[in-house]
Amino acid sequence: MEIHFHAHHAEVSAAMRKRAEREVRRVAVRLPRVVEAIIRFEQDGNVRRVSVALRAPKHHDLLGTGEGRYFGPSLAQALQRVKAQALKERKGLPKGRAHRDARRTTR
Repeated sequence: MEIHFHAHHAEVSAAMRKRAEREVRRVAVRLPRVVEAIIRFEQDGNVRRVSVALRAPKHHDLLGTGEGRYFGPSLAQALQRVKAQALKERKGLPKGRAHRDARRTTR
């Protein structure tokens, strides 16, 4: 998975980038075959925004945004929204092959 960082009018520390990368990888496990993650940090005065986008083939792009006074809580809010969308996507996936084979033998 490729992770792209964008900073618009914002100074983002290396520790914050590392934290964002770690958390995005943790959320990406919930959605199969994630190809790309885009993390945008924006600052407008005292307001800081973080948006996270995950892309996977044959799935809708998952997009979450968070806004607050600091980047840490904004990142957590954006990731929570992406995680909720990933859980909804996962519910729509078909069951595993072993589960289908077990149903066929019982009929």
